[in-house]
Amino acid sequence: MLKAGIVGLPNVGKSTLFNALVANAQATAANFPFCTIEPNTGIVAVPDGRLGHLAKVSSSKEIVPTRVEFVDIAGLVKGASQGEGLGNKFLANIREVDAIVHVVRCFEDDDVIHVSGAVDPVRDAEVINLELGLADLAQVEKRRDRLKKQLRTSKEAQLEDGILERIQTVLEAGGAARSVPLDGDETALLRPLGLLTAKPIIYATNVSEDDLASGNAMVEAVAALAAQEGAETVRISAQVEAELIELPEAERAEFLAGLGVSEGGLRSLIAATYRLLGLRTYFTTGEKETRAWTIQAGMTAPQAAGVIHTDFERGFIRAQTVGYDQLLEAGSLAEARNRGWLRSEGKEYVVAEGDVMEFLFNV
Repeated sequence: MLKAGIVGLPNVGKSTLFNALVANAQATAANFPFCTIEPNTGIVAVPDGRLGHLAKVSSSKEIVPTRVEFVDIAGLVKGASQGEGLGNKFLANIREVDAIVHVVRCFEDDDVIHVSGAVDPVRDAEVINLELGLADLAQVEKRRDRLKKQLRTSKEAQLEDGILERIQTVLEAGGAARSVPLDGDETALLRPLGLLTAKPIIYATNVSEDDLASGNAMVEAVAALAAQEGAETVRISAQVEAELIELPEAERAEFLAGLGVSEGGLRSLIAATYRLLGLRTYFTTGEKETRAWTIQAGMTAPQAAGVIHTDFERGFIRAQTVGYDQLLEAGSLAEARNRGWLRSEGKEYVVAEGDVMEFLFNV
């Protein structure tokens, strides 16, 4: 399951956003720093309108969406890499996530205290990025010290030290580990270190209700920063999200349309996360259930089958496959087969976004 950590300075709207995204979460959204002491976690269904249409085609009894786990992590302050505030706890919690949702405040409100006294989202983002970089630098230096004894005799140690040297150079210049090009083997070698700046980042610009549709100058400044880093940006309003969960499902689209937007923050955030991590969705459907599955882009049919169960990958024979749009147009799997749209794909087939699949395998 995808795990995303919601981070930011104190009082930027992290916990308000978390509470809204995970409606049954119990995170405290109070107007003082460090109100989130332990990380709060919540699992949410990934919104996907295709599931309902597929369920109708198959007369499915159940719909099972894929899920994302959000972690609301205590606010960070300058000096966290040296243990200031709740720094050490923050850094330990963030090492465990797949992606970072970095909430930056892009609204003015005299009633909500800013930890630095004034709102400046780029400065706020850079404070956190600096602390993550300093923490990584300390981690890299410590690891290289441990490798020194092995360098003469171990080629793997030499390889790892060479990679770490490249990363250290970038970190010392104020850059991020994610900017260092690594191949698959090199990435796997460094994964146990859990480098914070190696994790992909989405900047969530938290705006007022009035700025949700068009943004503002602060949002544009964060977007420029993200573009330099190759990061994603999503414009959200934590307050609007909090209001949305109080409304009946049928009224939410109208409420959002009145604000000039077509979707809520959860859908935007998950879509950005999928793009950033290179994720795709395929479906299985039948009378029992219609279910969404998340895979990495480029996965072959056996690898996609393995997401359901490792036995499916080991015993893979072939996959009966049809595109989502084709299946809906045909109206049934039988008609899709009659039209020649239901294909038999083998082990080399790379699964496409929206494929509807049935796997044949040997136990």
